[in-house]
Amino acid sequence: MGVLGKSPVWGWRDLALASGSGLMMGMAIAPLNAWMLAWVALAPLWVMLRQPRPRWQRAVLGAAWSIGYNGLAIAWIRDLHPLTWLGVPWLGSVAITLFAWGAIVFWSILRVLAWVFCVELVYGWSRQAESGRQAVLRLGGAIALWGAIEVLWSHSPLDWTPLAVTQSPGNLWLLHLGQLSGPTLVSCLLVACNGLLAEAWLHRAQASLRQRWGLTAAGLLLVGHGLGLFLFLQPLALAPSTQLKIGIIQGNIPTRIKLFETGLQQAISVYTQGYETLVAAGADAVITPEGSFPWRWVDTPRATQNPFYQAIQSAGVPVWVGSFGQREGRLTQTLFSLDGRAQMVGRYDKVKLVPLGEYIPLESLVGRFIQRLSTFGDSMRPGSSHQVFETPFGRAIAAICYDSAFPYLFRDQAASGGQFILTASNNDPYKRAMMAQHHAQDVMRAIETSRYAVRATNTGFSGLVDPHGKTLWISGFQTTETYLATLYRRQVQTPYVRWGNWFTPIFLVLALLSQWRWGNPRPD
Repeated sequence: MGVLGKSPVWGWRDLALASGSGLMMGMAIAPLNAWMLAWVALAPLWVMLRQPRPRWQRAVLGAAWSIGYNGLAIAWIRDLHPLTWLGVPWLGSVAITLFAWGAIVFWSILRVLAWVFCVELVYGWSRQAESGRQAVLRLGGAIALWGAIEVLWSHSPLDWTPLAVTQSPGNLWLLHLGQLSGPTLVSCLLVACNGLLAEAWLHRAQASLRQRWGLTAAGLLLVGHGLGLFLFLQPLALAPSTQLKIGIIQGNIPTRIKLFETGLQQAISVYTQGYETLVAAGADAVITPEGSFPWRWVDTPRATQNPFYQAIQSAGVPVWVGSFGQREGRLTQTLFSLDGRAQMVGRYDKVKLVPLGEYIPLESLVGRFIQRLSTFGDSMRPGSSHQVFETPFGRAIAAICYDSAFPYLFRDQAASGGQFILTASNNDPYKRAMMAQHHAQDVMRAIETSRYAVRATNTGFSGLVDPHGKTLWISGFQTTETYLATLYRRQVQTPYVRWGNWFTPIFLVLALLSQWRWGNPRPD
């Protein structure tokens, strides 16, 4: 890499370094959990972006970094193959899997490119001569823009790999900053430290500047972790009267058989036996995974005339059951809240449906040209972003599978009185890597809202997470299990729950105003 002010020689070395540093960032995420790498893995890209070069080269470098990061992070998408059980030919299955991987990576490339171009537009990446103030303004602006773009992407249909997730579940201290302003604050701190280290490298020939940038990075790292540790060490107020014992059933019934008669009978048997076992163990309530019973639950004979339904009526212990609902003539992925008489007292409809699996993007335009990867004929109906989930024990925070990647869904429900988190998922056909990342997402949500989180999945990993992000129990991989989880209902409101993501817009406005007031015109 060239020193700032000298044009580097463009070649494969640049691309290799950019993609390699992206791979380092991908290694920080679960299941590898090398979270320390995230503190340096963006710095090489930053250094190359700061060097004088054409804009198209910066775009290519940003894309290479994103392919390395997201391509590795979501490599578990290969577990989609084979789809022959859906009647898809073997080669077609390979093509569909590659298309799914490519589409997700492409969307992540756009996120990084948006950041690269926004920084270029507002600040300019490289200047032949600049003051220390200009460098600081660019650093602050780049951090603020990264945070703003992450927030924008978190409201899009596809989002799984914000930088903050690289710290989960390994770095619980830092994740507690999410209690202050959500996960974007963690991401911004990572960008800040990487940017400071990059500037220290670029000014390595100037001892005073190198030390200034490097010491600032170290100080920011220590302050962030120190504040996180302070929050991590705060005791939890756990009154005995708020205790709940919730039974978790992990059915381990693969989707490829669940939708057929043999699988249906197996589901009824496994969940009925699991329910009865947990009731006998003293469960106050029981939860089943997403889509445990693949039929429309409300007012259908199949839902009300089976041993599981009858067991609820006999034992009188409430259940949160994953099944299908219906709204406006379309199916919904739903978690039903049933009381001890098996009567519905609440429901939560999945908000973030999986593209192609549960709905067709731009269905009116391309629906007939896309073969859906499910057995349902139409796109499902997404739930409202502002739902409340009533239970016999008060209001809870509910989420279904992919919802776990969208923190504002949990924050809104916590602000509306949700006292504990219930997530129901079906991670089949994916293997351990995806399951570990899904668990990492729920760890973050538990910390941000300061709530206990109960995770019920079909094939793994089910679990119990406390408000400090500690995993108190986690299930095996592709095992049939029951577990009696003890949690406490909590009504505390963290700053994030109370005020939302206040940091990102305030910091962005300050960064832009500072550039307007003190920054110089952008270079050509």
